[in-house]
Amino acid sequence: MRINKFIAQQLDISRRKADLLIEQGVVSVNRQPAHAGMRIAETDVVIADGKKLQAQHSRPHVTLLLHKPTGYVCSKDGQGSPTIYELLPPKYQSLYIAGRLDKDSSGLVILTNDGELMQTLTHPSQGKKKTYQVGLATPLTEEDIQHLKTGVIIGEERISQLIVTPAKKKSVTPTYTVQMHEGRNRQIRRTFEALGNQVLSLHRTDVGPYSLETLRPKQCKLLTDE
Repeated sequence: MRINKFIAQQLDISRRKADLLIEQGVVSVNRQPAHAGMRIAETDVVIADGKKLQAQHSRPHVTLLLHKPTGYVCSKDGQGSPTIYELLPPKYQSLYIAGRLDKDSSGLVILTNDGELMQTLTHPSQGKKKTYQVGLATPLTEEDIQHLKTGVIIGEERISQLIVTPAKKKSVTPTYTVQMHEGRNRQIRRTFEALGNQVLSLHRTDVGPYSLETLRPKQCKLLTDE
């Protein structure tokens, strides 16, 4: 196994961050300085940033899909509110969240201990598509939809671009399918607020190749446990 992949797995970081540790000279293999691209065996002892890592103890990757209900916080400390970790079996409560949803939103949340997957799903440079069903206070005009596509200025003069189409499923409130390739804090809500509209419901159905499919609220699905 390449050393950067091994370090990423052991420390729950991306391979790029593992490469940076190697470049900084804080990684050794069998007491010798490590170098980029080297391979390690099961008997090798790796020291990374002062931590001893042994190949035979490499942890398996675990990834879960969770249907988050509204009212739950994507954090271990809910500060009085229930957290999504309360919905998980104890052995999975150490997993990290790959893309949070706010308390008032529902839908797909991915949890994993795979540092490389975390990087792929959450880093802006990866541009992973996310899909939501969004209920609004008032219907959008064609001009609004085009404005959202070209970009709406939200806080700090930042541009937010959303691909919006009317939802196929009929609803009491005006509902739209929203696709985006970013994931800034409360971005969808802030974008519609900038247009003078209000998000009444926000439900995430897809993140990259992962889909909520038939998962019911509070239900989780194990993808990998190797």
